[in-house]
Amino acid sequence: MIEVDHISKFFGPVPAVRDVTFQVGKGEILGFLGPNGAGKTTTMRILTGFFPPTSGSARIGGLDVFEKSLEVRKKIGYLPENVPLYKEMIVEDYLKFVAEVKGLDRSQRKKAVGQVVETCGLEPVIKRFIRNISKGFRQRVGLAQALIGDPELLILDEPTIGLDPKQIFDIRNLIRSYAGEKTIILSTHILPEVSMICERIVIINQGRVVAVDSPENLSSELSGSGRIRLRTGGPAEDVRAKLAQVDGVISLGESDGQGSFVIEIEPKEEIQPRLASAVIEAGWDLYELTPIAATLEDIFINLVTQESEEAETVSREDVSDE
Repeated sequence: MIEVDHISKFFGPVPAVRDVTFQVGKGEILGFLGPNGAGKTTTMRILTGFFPPTSGSARIGGLDVFEKSLEVRKKIGYLPENVPLYKEMIVEDYLKFVAEVKGLDRSQRKKAVGQVVETCGLEPVIKRFIRNISKGFRQRVGLAQALIGDPELLILDEPTIGLDPKQIFDIRNLIRSYAGEKTIILSTHILPEVSMICERIVIINQGRVVAVDSPENLSSELSGSGRIRLRTGGPAEDVRAKLAQVDGVISLGESDGQGSFVIEIEPKEEIQPRLASAVIEAGWDLYELTPIAATLEDIFINLVTQESEEAETVSREDVSDE
């Protein structure tokens, strides 16, 4: 559905996006992650036709984003981080206006507006001025305008920002319900949200893509070592001494006073049987022996920090060469 091929974008001498390439399949929900200033918004603006790339190309549904700009935009529902609202308009009138701008004829507009009002829970504010509704409702109005016209592709930049926990839950469920039906690019700083919704993620830092994969695969590939939580009834110091002798153990974290240790092990080592045998042979009860998966936060920090350190090293080498 989406093909981004080596796009770069410079603002004067400043690179905002550099040689970015990724694909999104039809019906896929893709998480688009990166720290502030990484190039996420620039990439999304290129995909939505706000401005062209300096080099490279982007295609949506087989159509070049700039050669077939109007046709491409008909396929897209876009929610930018700063929601495009006219605060002096009534919610219902604003949505009707958006439906008209998107080219829906008069007979389609009423039905389209009714659908998004119900979907986004806007019934309580439909007759109110946008300036007089809460930030959470404004965010939902922004999502509603993106959904008008039933677009094939949704590009959502921080769709749950400003919402209360119940509203966040509802919007997440709404986005998940489109899996297989609509193609979605979701940009958010709420990393657990990505784990719950997205099938794959793209992580971008300093304008470059640093990872593209499922959260599960990234967790497996980027863990330099594995971690296991072990809880036993043995004396803490005796347990520590015993487990430190097991082949494949790198280090043991401090006990929590309840007989629980976090054990760092060699990558891809299957040492649970050896750990269990060591505890049982010592005559201690074994209450827990559980692998600890790397979280998406761990992966994100790992990649972004690593990329930043490498860029800083290159920069220093360039300076020294001069």
